[in-house]
Amino acid sequence: MKVEEFQFCPKCAAALNQSAGATPESAPGVVTCGSCGTTFQQSDFAGGPALPQTSGANRNPLALFVVAVIAAAMLFYGFHAARRSGSVPLVTKASEAPDFALESLDGKSVRLSDLRGKAVLLNFWATWCGPCKIETPWLVELQNQYGSQGLQVIGVAMDDSGKDEIAKFAKDMGVNYPVLLGKEAVGDAYGGVPALPESFFIGRDGKIVDKIIGLKGKGEIEDSIKKALSTEAAKNEASAETTRENGPVQR
Repeated sequence: MKVEEFQFCPKCAAALNQSAGATPESAPGVVTCGSCGTTFQQSDFAGGPALPQTSGANRNPLALFVVAVIAAAMLFYGFHAARRSGSVPLVTKASEAPDFALESLDGKSVRLSDLRGKAVLLNFWATWCGPCKIETPWLVELQNQYGSQGLQVIGVAMDDSGKDEIAKFAKDMGVNYPVLLGKEAVGDAYGGVPALPESFFIGRDGKIVDKIIGLKGKGEIEDSIKKALSTEAAKNEASAETTRENGPVQR
């Protein structure tokens, strides 16, 4: 058999062709990878990606180079994606919202766990994000509308702009909720924040009830807020809050 098409070894991903990787077979329909020595049936490659046919006499060196670069890139990004998938947690509905402490624009430290008992809309955004400019006025309105019911919107700025530029953006937008200076570690704790804006809706018990990636309608955001508001605080937290307000119970 002559390997007339570029194929890739399913085990080591080396390119299989007569000049780089395929050795003469010992039986019809068999090909051996010259890199790792693994033997495969020709039928194993059926249905695989069709690549340009070449011959030993007129292979294009540029085509060989391009194929090699693509294979290397696939291995590189696959390796780093695998590493990242092991280091970045998967944040799902009903999971505990990762706690953090970030500096606000007025220099205060804000800790998420201090907001237990409230419904929190945690909004990751950036000053350069066009959809964020559309969404922010909605968040201002929703904070006004549901704040008295226990909603607290928190904005986390995830860009490299200076504090002054972020503060100017917030002022121009009439932001009426805390804006925090984001850190990559916090974004990673919430799954890497693949797109902006991204919002997490956290119930009164500190658990995530919903999340929205990208720009959605105001109605969808409001529906998720209602889900967060409808949750109940954990009993021990509610008891602790009562103790803080009324003092310790006398026995």
